[in-house]
Amino acid sequence: MKVLIAEDDRETAEFVRKGLEELGHVGHATANGTDALHYATLEDWDVIVLDRMLPGIDGLSLLRRLRAAGIPTPVILLTALGRIEDRVEGLESGADDYLVKPFAFSELAARLNAVFRRGPAREVTTRLSYGIIEMDLLKREVRCGGKLALLQPREFELLEELLRNAERVMTRTMLLERIWGFHFDPQTNIVETHMSRLRSKLAEAGARDAIETVRGVGYRMRPDN
Repeated sequence: MKVLIAEDDRETAEFVRKGLEELGHVGHATANGTDALHYATLEDWDVIVLDRMLPGIDGLSLLRRLRAAGIPTPVILLTALGRIEDRVEGLESGADDYLVKPFAFSELAARLNAVFRRGPAREVTTRLSYGIIEMDLLKREVRCGGKLALLQPREFELLEELLRNAERVMTRTMLLERIWGFHFDPQTNIVETHMSRLRSKLAEAGARDAIETVRGVGYRMRPDN
């Protein structure tokens, strides 16, 4: 895999480049948005890892220029901005995936493989659904069989992660990393507390037992909800 890394933090860029090298891939790093646009338009890349905050041309502007130019190379957006609206803005601008800093390289590697397998993006995902549950990422609404479920921001993010990975089990560690940014176990019941509230609100809206606990492993969407 040939990966362009557009990241102005040299330590992060080198961390990603070396990690890719160890996996047998080729990574080229650039710290400037203008240079990144030059490389992205003149060479063929399998995936682009793009920091949102770049000097010269910022990441979102660069991404929009690539898509306007008809360049469909898969892009994973890196950002320190973890709000849902920031993530939706990135997806609407043409990103294929989104990773909040700080991140674990193992997760980045998994996401790189995933977008590489999918190939170039053809449309931006703004809705997620599973069973009777429907999530609108633009309006930040969740409905269960048409009935609105009123979720707090963390509950929304938690459900989004489960919906995006509906066919797999999400461990407590994965959820801590992706939603709260913890790369260690803080010895709290924060996941369990928010999961309980999320389940209750989904049940009130008509989706009872929508989330399954896989004992000793984690959580996943229940197939028959």
